[in-house]
Amino acid sequence: MPRTALRITAIALPALLLAALLLKACRSDNGGTAPPPPPAGQPQPAVQVPLFDADSAYAYVKKQVDFGPRAPGTPGHRACGDWMTGFLRQLADTVIEQTGTVTAFNGQKLPLRNIIASWAPEKKERVLLLAHWDTRPFADKDDERRNEPILGANDGASGVGVLLEIARRLKERAPAVGVDIFLTDAEDFGEPSDAMEAGQNALLTWCLGSQYWAKNPHVAGYTARYGILLDMVGAADAVFYREQLSMQYAPHVVQKVWKAAQGLGHERYFRNETKYFVGIDDHVIVNREMRIPTIDIIGYDENTKAFHPSWHTHGDDLSVIHRGTLAAVGRTVLHVVYHER
Repeated sequence: MPRTALRITAIALPALLLAALLLKACRSDNGGTAPPPPPAGQPQPAVQVPLFDADSAYAYVKKQVDFGPRAPGTPGHRACGDWMTGFLRQLADTVIEQTGTVTAFNGQKLPLRNIIASWAPEKKERVLLLAHWDTRPFADKDDERRNEPILGANDGASGVGVLLEIARRLKERAPAVGVDIFLTDAEDFGEPSDAMEAGQNALLTWCLGSQYWAKNPHVAGYTARYGILLDMVGAADAVFYREQLSMQYAPHVVQKVWKAAQGLGHERYFRNETKYFVGIDDHVIVNREMRIPTIDIIGYDENTKAFHPSWHTHGDDLSVIHRGTLAAVGRTVLHVVYHER
């Protein structure tokens, strides 16, 4: 807007002084010019939540799958990690790669690569979003080619695809709280067994990346208000029940997320019923070791009474993924994050 020259007369001066006094009265206590918040009982300003682009999230899922299987130590794992790290460095304020070596259940030494991207890292009030980015090194739930690695479109890539689209939106408009996106590694290299019947030792062969992080946080003394884990969130017929371990550790977070989902019209996906079908997942480590109340949004299948039929099979390819499911999860998580104050 071009500036306009003004001639101040003696008559106009008192009016200008009055306007200046009124402006000073409206300044905030810290010297800023923001108006004071609305009094209690009056409507608060509407929260502007960025749009979630399901096509974009789907493209990020496809990009991961195009690298092939992504078990630690494989060429696909290395190439995909390089791409994700470079992508996040364009969007986040900081990106930390946490590398090390972990030992698998079979004694194999695995190169670990946790990736943590942060927005407004200086803020104490934070929300943690997680998904594992590695894939199963063998198809132990398949009838054929059981010793070959799987593509992991749903089990791995779907949660990461949603978080990468969220990362793009965090760059465009900052929420009121700090956000950390944690892509965990070596989650899916656990001992082949039925998670419902496995003993504690067998269960702890899973989630090696989050276990490593809990012992070696990327920031000393790291904490967050709560965490949301996304696991197998892309199948066309996905249903998300209130997972029992999430209800045990963080029922208030489950309530917050499910209320948001249903308020957005996603009742078809998010059901108000608790089911126990997860033996261990990254959220258990975060709850137990880091004391951060964290929940798991994870698909359940009535036919298997557990996970999607493609779970740990060669059927877990891009044909499983549905944009509508990605949209329901992504919109819900964005809504929750941007309504934090």
